[in-house]
Amino acid sequence: MPFNLPIFLTWLRIVLIPLVVGVFYLPDMMMSPETKNLLAMVIFVLAAFTDWFDGFLARRLNQISAFGAFLDPVADKLMVTAALLVLVQLTRLNAVIALVIVGREITISALREWMAQIGASKSVAVNQLGKFKTVCQMVAIPMLLFYGQLRINGVAWVIDTRVWGLWLIYVAAFLTVWSMFYYMKLAWPQIRERGGIL
Repeated sequence: MPFNLPIFLTWLRIVLIPLVVGVFYLPDMMMSPETKNLLAMVIFVLAAFTDWFDGFLARRLNQISAFGAFLDPVADKLMVTAALLVLVQLTRLNAVIALVIVGREITISALREWMAQIGASKSVAVNQLGKFKTVCQMVAIPMLLFYGQLRINGVAWVIDTRVWGLWLIYVAAFLTVWSMFYYMKLAWPQIRERGGIL
C-alpha cells in the first residue's frame, strides 16, 4: 500500500468522521449545544478541504496512485453519510432526503465498479452535473451542522444557515436524482447488452 501526503490527507478525512459524530454525544455540561454545532461544522469543513487538497497535491506532486483513487471516494462517501445520519438523528433533515442521497451514492458506485470491470468506465466519469451536486451538498451539510444564524462582521445582514442549508440540501437531492438518471442513461447500452435486457 503506497503512503504519501495525499493519501495521508485522505486517511485524515476518515479519522475526522467520528469527531463530527462524537461532538454531539458530549454532555451539555461539557459543551453547549451551540458550541457543538460550531465545532462539528468546523471539523466537517476541514475534512471537506482535505478532499480538495489531497487531489490537488496528488496531481501537483505526481503522486496519483490506484490506491489513492480508490480510497478518496470511499472517504468522501463515508464523510457525507455520517454527517447525513447525524442530521437525521438531530431532526434537522428528513430521512427521505438522506436516503435519496446515500442510495444514489451506493447505486452509482456499484455502476462505476461494474463499468470499470467491462472496460467502459469513461462512460460514467464524473461530469459537471455531478460536481455541482457535490458543491451544493458540501455547502448545505456544514450549514445544517451549524444550524443557526451566522453573523458576518461588518455586514448588516445575517445568514440563517437553517434555511439556506435546507434549501441547498433539497437542491442537492434533486441534482442527485437527476445525475443518477443521467449516468444510468449513459450506461444503459452496456446494461441492455450485457444484462440481457430487451
